[in-house]
Amino acid sequence: MSNAAVIDAFHLMWGNFPEPVCLIHKNREILAVNEASRQMGRLPGTKCNEFGTPEQHRGCLANQALATQKSTYRKAKAGDKDIYAYWLTVPEHPDIYIHFGVGITVDYDQPLEGC
Repeated sequence: MSNAAVIDAFHLMWGNFPEPVCLIHKNREILAVNEASRQMGRLPGTKCNEFGTPEQHRGCLANQALATQKSTYRKAKAGDKDIYAYWLTVPEHPDIYIHFGVGITVDYDQPLEGC
């Protein structure tokens, strides 16, 4: 599968996910973003570590995920919010990973409207 096909698959699977998600190369270049990530100002062609503060990137597990080719996660704090950050490896593409956090833009303690 080509990188273009991976990007297409990323959009198909993550395009409507309510939290920001990025498809990233090991050099930290963002290859694709979903709409939630785009709304936060992240764009393809930029470096993921250009966003936020250096402290926010100190717990990055991208290198670990890429080296082991095993997806990983960690729990972190952003102000008073708990965030669960994930680095997902992409089969057959050892230099690419998907990065997202749950709890960044959605308050999971609040009921979903219409439910």
